[in-house]
Amino acid sequence: MRTARGAVVLVTGTALMLGLLSGCGSGGHEAGKRAVSSPSTRSSSAPPPPIPSASETAKPEEKWDGKVRILGDGSTSYTGPQPLQPKPVKLKPGEKPPQFVVFSWDGALQGDDEQFSHFREVARENNAQMTFFLTGAYLLPRSKASKYRPPQHKRGEMAISYATDQHIRDTLEQLRGAWLEGNEIGTHFNGHFCGAKGGGDWSVAEWKSEIEQSYSFVENWKTNTGYKDLPPLPFDYRKELAGGRAPCLEGQENLLKAAKSLGWRYDASSPGDFQIWPSKIDGIWNFPLQLVPYPGTEQQVLSMDYNFLYNQSGDNTKGDPAKYEQWRKLTRDSYLNGFERAYNGSRAPLFIGNHFEDWNGGIYMKAVEDVVKSVCTRDGVRCVTFKQLADWLDAQDPRVLEKMRQLDPAQSPDWKSLVK
Repeated sequence: MRTARGAVVLVTGTALMLGLLSGCGSGGHEAGKRAVSSPSTRSSSAPPPPIPSASETAKPEEKWDGKVRILGDGSTSYTGPQPLQPKPVKLKPGEKPPQFVVFSWDGALQGDDEQFSHFREVARENNAQMTFFLTGAYLLPRSKASKYRPPQHKRGEMAISYATDQHIRDTLEQLRGAWLEGNEIGTHFNGHFCGAKGGGDWSVAEWKSEIEQSYSFVENWKTNTGYKDLPPLPFDYRKELAGGRAPCLEGQENLLKAAKSLGWRYDASSPGDFQIWPSKIDGIWNFPLQLVPYPGTEQQVLSMDYNFLYNQSGDNTKGDPAKYEQWRKLTRDSYLNGFERAYNGSRAPLFIGNHFEDWNGGIYMKAVEDVVKSVCTRDGVRCVTFKQLADWLDAQDPRVLEKMRQLDPAQSPDWKSLVK
């Protein structure tokens, strides 16, 4: 890990945070605290990752005969290539890269607060598309819980609650609309287990089982729910699913081995890194949460809502209401600090992770909405999905990308000499 100004403190789990003055953190947002690990740094002189081969970056053109095909029990269908997808274009000599920003949502449930539909609207109004990491078991009714066989846990067990029948119906509606608007439907897997017997303890075979069940719950929701009155989802999940984010950011090593066998394009489960251009791990793009500067301090915090929550009110999701507006501004300004640093510097993509939660009065969702409205309509900015970013990266000259990876976040190079 490249160091900016001295030592950093690393905390594991979803609440992983790095800072110079102190370190604090927690495990997954449902799973309680995790231990602090030893300080971890990586010199910028570390050997660069290997340049991907042409075979790794090639993407065959999808052909469609114009016929809609209903799949399986009618839960999904193939309706052709996804609409509203930008065509990835290789940088021209001397061209400055776009400033990519990816907003992603873990869980992707349409609950009573209707945040899924709200952020679809926010995206439409601000020239943005987003990645929604669906928890597959949110499409499984509690009455059919025994169909879920989580690794190392009892049949039907989950660390989160099953969705209500109405929430399942509402979520299906949002998944349909989101995909048709060009957004990505990724996966947040199923049971959201963290810590002992969670993803970090799972074997490759156990990850494959969890992934296969993620497919199954999407592909068989009609059978599992009995909702015959609803139309199928307009996509073939086997074709569309290109990556995900593991609960609590645990277990990436074995997850990647399982994902590679399925042809996934990327993974967003890394516990975090500095804001630099992405690289691949064994042929899969690694899209980590990123360190962004926390206003008024020398600290940086990972770009996910739970990390800001923990930094501001610890494990308490209902902190002091008198501080809500201050905390919202600090969160928004942290994201904007990370954005401005890259936008005026290396142009490395910015990754922001979120949950549809009302922590501290919903200020973290409001902060993200502030950022979407501030950045997505600016010149040279493209608010895209992880899948679209992977497409763009695969279209670039690997040698140019390797040069871009050597840039510090705030370093603005001479693009005419770098992009050749």
